Amino acid sequence: MRRSKITALLFAALVMGLSTACTHESPPSDSSESAPAVQEKTEPAAAEGAFAPALTAEKETDLDLTKLTEFDLSSEDLHDGVWDTDITKTKNGSNRSPQLSWQPVEGASCYAVYMIDTGSTGYSSWMHWKSLTGSETELPKGWAPESEYVGPYPPEGTHVYEVLVFALKQAPDSLKGNFDNSNDPKLLEFLKYMDGGNGGNIISFGHISGTYTYGD
Repeated sequence: MRRSKITALLFAALVMGLSTACTHESPPSDSSESAPAVQEKTEPAAAEGAFAPALTAEKETDLDLTKLTEFDLSSEDLHDGVWDTDITKTKNGSNRSPQLSWQPVEGASCYAVYMIDTGSTGYSSWMHWKSLTGSETELPKGWAPESEYVGPYPPEGTHVYEVLVFALKQAPDSLKGNFDNSNDPKLLEFLKYMDGGNGGNIISFGHISGTYTYGD
């Protein structure tokens, strides 16, 4: 129930684009990547909370994220809901992308990986990771290059960092998103592009969430 609620709130944030982005130190950058394959699991993510009505598609051509199935995603660099310092871009971190693993999704040829800072008191959409993989379902620590990953570096307080992996039937021409920059309110547009012109390219997704606190 906790995971489905977190997922519902996250996707509500993507839909509504709440613009409470935190101040970051790095200069803005805008880039798009490309990549390979996809995978799936069991039950659709339940829509809960105050934002639930915003998650349903208004038209048949809209992307309805609540209808996607969810697969288990895990990381050896997430402990008790807190990301390890080693993955951060801080004085004590090494700025290496976290280890991720999941079970293969039937019909997936590639996977899209995002890490989003959703802030501490609201939803920014600061993109820390944007990669398109092949059919591999195990990403070792440090897998992503610096052009695709920058570790958490909160300017103050505690921030929530969401990792989402999307299983795709076919690789998109490019992976949309403003790397190391705010993406409000366009994250849903990027997902729609990844879902394809006729929809249905996204098979399912995996999701994990952890915090990191300034000064840790």
